[in-house]
Amino acid sequence: MKNRKTAIAACLAAGLVASEQAQALWFGSSGYTQTRYPIVLTHGMLGFDSLLGVDYWYGIPSALRRDGARVYVTEVSQLNTSEARGEELLEQVEEIVAISGSPKVNLIGHSHGGPTIRYVAAVRPDLVASATSVGAPHKGSATADFIRQVPPGSAGEVLLAGIVNGLGALINFLSGSSSELQQNALGSLASLNSQGAAAFNARFPQGLPTTACGEGAYQVNGVRYYSWSGTSPLTNVLDISDALLGASSLTFNGEANDGLVGRCSSHLGKVIRDDYRMNHLDEVNQTLGLTSLFETDPVTVYRQQANRLKNDGL
Repeated sequence: MKNRKTAIAACLAAGLVASEQAQALWFGSSGYTQTRYPIVLTHGMLGFDSLLGVDYWYGIPSALRRDGARVYVTEVSQLNTSEARGEELLEQVEEIVAISGSPKVNLIGHSHGGPTIRYVAAVRPDLVASATSVGAPHKGSATADFIRQVPPGSAGEVLLAGIVNGLGALINFLSGSSSELQQNALGSLASLNSQGAAAFNARFPQGLPTTACGEGAYQVNGVRYYSWSGTSPLTNVLDISDALLGASSLTFNGEANDGLVGRCSSHLGKVIRDDYRMNHLDEVNQTLGLTSLFETDPVTVYRQQANRLKNDGL
């Protein structure tokens, strides 16, 4: 990791994991989520580990730990290219491997976290047992393509990038993470539009489907690949974020999407399911667990994936 603060944070995380595992042993653990290798969670664009006491992965780490999983929550730049975020994540994975004593980890990435974990799996497959993508735009996002219509170098682009970079810096500050994390809104946009995603995929094709909306290779260089996503931008009338995702979903021109990512773009490796009644934030149990009452609880989906990894020997 980049500095002493993040190293201390990792040690504290290790202590938390040990504490929760001890509690699980004392009160009884089913072992349902007890994977062979630790689970490492990586957030998407404008994401965080915890912000003003609210976890990005709302209720998910504790639910996984309760039944035996070792879970580490990482934080990378809120806004940057897939490669830059991937390098930041790689440093943390190396630290987690050293702290946990495990030779590999199971990566799970949401949204832009999907390409981020793909980068690490591609450049250091020796450290990665599996890579699970959740609602990630592997072939780019129609919303990013729409935003990219703002002329490059124009006053509008400069203003928009400045506002978004400021938001990323604010999230970075409020989450208490290192000030070294750079914010690069234009880098994020370059990575998440269809053209940028195609360039990234040419360099790192592991697990990508070879057909328009099929599955990719289940295993490449010893790394197992999985994915799932949702296709319902509007799921809970009490969730204020649904309105924003409902508006952004209009950029997809009728293609099934979760508000920010198209169904087929989310495919990577073994597609567990691509049509959950979830929007982009429901996929991480946000906002504050206000998800559809007519779909499997997102926390349960993560528990099922941990059990799948366990049964696959990972």
